[in-house]
Amino acid sequence: MIRSMTGFGRASAQAQGYLISVELRSVNHRYFDFSCRLPRQYGFAEEKLKAYVNSRVGRGKIDCALSIEALDTQDCEVCVNHTLAAAYAAALSQIADEYSLPNDATASKLARFPDVLIVKKADANEDLLWSLIQPVAQEAVDKFIAMREREGERMRSDVLQKAQSVLESVEFIEERSPQTVKEYNDKLRERVSELIGDVSLDEGRIIQEVAIFADKVAVAEETVRLRSHISQLRDFLESDEPVGRKLDFLVQEMNREANTIGSKASDVEIARRVVDIKADIEKIREQIQNIE
Repeated sequence: MIRSMTGFGRASAQAQGYLISVELRSVNHRYFDFSCRLPRQYGFAEEKLKAYVNSRVGRGKIDCALSIEALDTQDCEVCVNHTLAAAYAAALSQIADEYSLPNDATASKLARFPDVLIVKKADANEDLLWSLIQPVAQEAVDKFIAMREREGERMRSDVLQKAQSVLESVEFIEERSPQTVKEYNDKLRERVSELIGDVSLDEGRIIQEVAIFADKVAVAEETVRLRSHISQLRDFLESDEPVGRKLDFLVQEMNREANTIGSKASDVEIARRVVDIKADIEKIREQIQNIE
């Protein structure tokens, strides 16, 4: 199933004295890019989370937030960073003296400054904690992937619609192209007749000129390749594997064929259809930039 690279998932659970929460959100990215915010004392979980998420997600810039709250406070100790508290107190006193302000520093105010109070906890059992984190992470990733798949289905429908529009334009060009050769033949004969009057036409030369024109404007090879690319595009959209990069390359090839047809076009109606094709291909390209 096609997945978008935009997604969100969150899960939380309470187990063995801990309240654990995992949140994931992502946007499109060329590769798998993972960053995690978590309490410093639980830093060991970052690589485990990255490996687990990467085992289920192929691409995207993923931001993960892990929150672990110890509900059992018996093993916690609140310590004062006296060096930092003294520095804050001295700074407040300096400000008061410099600007003739009352020095209203209190213990509660000092305690609000960052890192003045430090919570120390007993060393965590990493294996135990990961066994508690992993199921929460699994639920968050499940929700995250489900959202990506819902977004991906909408993108898939839109891309298929644009691909069908391209195919309809290709069909028009294939029908119109032979007519342009016939019209050129008729116009050439008319011009030559106007120039030479009743003198008999050089049929061989006329045929040669028409053949040169037909070869110059022939787009059968390009339209066949475009049809092949559209067929391959549809196959990719039915794949269960990440196909974003393949689709990106395929759209480049589709655009190349459209440019070649445009450069050969000597007919206004074909030229207009080429513009439509390129517009649809650009819309497809915009969509697949967010496909995993």
